[in-house]
Amino acid sequence: MDRVEAQEERRRQMREAVIGRGFVRTADLAEEFRVSLMTAHRDLDALQAQGWLRKVRGGATGLPSAQFHGSVAERMATMAPTKQLLARAAATLLVPGQTVLLDDSTTCLLVAHQATEHTPLTVITNSLPAITTLAKEPGISLITLGGAYFPAYDAFMGLHTADAVRAFRADVLFMSTTAVTNGRCYHTSPETVQVKRAMMECAARRVLVADHTKFCKDGLYALAPLTDFDLLIVDDGLAAEQVRAVRAAGTEVMVVNSGPRQADPRSDRR
Repeated sequence: MDRVEAQEERRRQMREAVIGRGFVRTADLAEEFRVSLMTAHRDLDALQAQGWLRKVRGGATGLPSAQFHGSVAERMATMAPTKQLLARAAATLLVPGQTVLLDDSTTCLLVAHQATEHTPLTVITNSLPAITTLAKEPGISLITLGGAYFPAYDAFMGLHTADAVRAFRADVLFMSTTAVTNGRCYHTSPETVQVKRAMMECAARRVLVADHTKFCKDGLYALAPLTDFDLLIVDDGLAAEQVRAVRAAGTEVMVVNSGPRQADPRSDRR
């Protein structure tokens, strides 16, 4: 194994250690991997730049926060049953023949799985898992957005991806968000905001799909106010007064019943 390969392997193991333990001291990583404290700091800087973890005083954390979104695996597992219901509700809006934009969120990855039941569709996305899901599906015309690949997001992000989006016009955009605070959506990375804003510019209709826990979180980078979306799809865990406030501001809300008696996620569109 040459020097570069050894470095990549060490960083991979550091990443897994931080994500697996939640928090690890930099000094402990240096001792565990038999490197200098400065080298450990450089490794953590590189992993933070890739979106895998967040450096904090004394070490690094893999736990979600306003500055860090958490790993893909963690996000997939969080609120998984509710996300399935939200995705199913979102898919009922799909009309054969549409051009659909999907962001890189785990919620919209589930929408991608549902999309195969509403073909023919043209789907545009920067999400590598969504691309893999749809690549060989009959009836799906797939347009992939390139750019810099961010392994921690499993998606293409940044300036080149945003520029690629602007070459298209979509009938509908399905998007999720890290946090909603005081009527505004937030994310944990500027690259994410850059691409999502470009997607919003290029869609005739904008649909935000977000479970109620997003309204209890904070984010660092402002994306857009809720009023910039035509429709919010949310589960019934969101307080009634918050639903009323969103509607009063002019955005339609579809509330998905997450209870056991729910048969059709379209039933509450008041």
